[in-house]
Amino acid sequence: MEVLDQYFEYLKRLVRDALDDESLTPRQRLQRYMEIITDKLERDRWMIGCLIGDFSLQASSHSKPLRKRLDAIFQEWRALFAGCIAAGQSAGEIESNFEATDLAEFLLASWEGAILRMKVERNPAALERFKAIIFETVFKQPQKFAASKRQRRAGKLSTAKSKRHRK
Repeated sequence: MEVLDQYFEYLKRLVRDALDDESLTPRQRLQRYMEIITDKLERDRWMIGCLIGDFSLQASSHSKPLRKRLDAIFQEWRALFAGCIAAGQSAGEIESNFEATDLAEFLLASWEGAILRMKVERNPAALERFKAIIFETVFKQPQKFAASKRQRRAGKLSTAKSKRHRK
């Protein structure tokens, strides 16, 4: 279990690098995390996936302590994502049809499944398919958020133009 705990500490640093970046919106932070992991998986030539997923598949049925530790890891991991998703929901950037915790659970389970497929296929197709679908469905920007974002951008542009014309 020590190897698993060390791996999770490493993974939490990657998660925090992406999800704590206040220069990005919550939705962009989620995308950034997936890009960080995709880059890591590419460096491993699509052959090595997630140790947590691997342990979950292979060893959890043989060891109750390991199964309990994996469950605790998934709960902590889910909480990190749920916080980011909740921030996106509060900002109106992510729909609030589901609880942030449920969306985080779905994100993790689905992402781990995509990583398993990637290992079998030895290419990023499953990861790219997952990212495209999840950000066009589950984490699609609500129309009202996208419209208000365009209006804010247009307002900044017209303000900048007005300032230039006054000079």
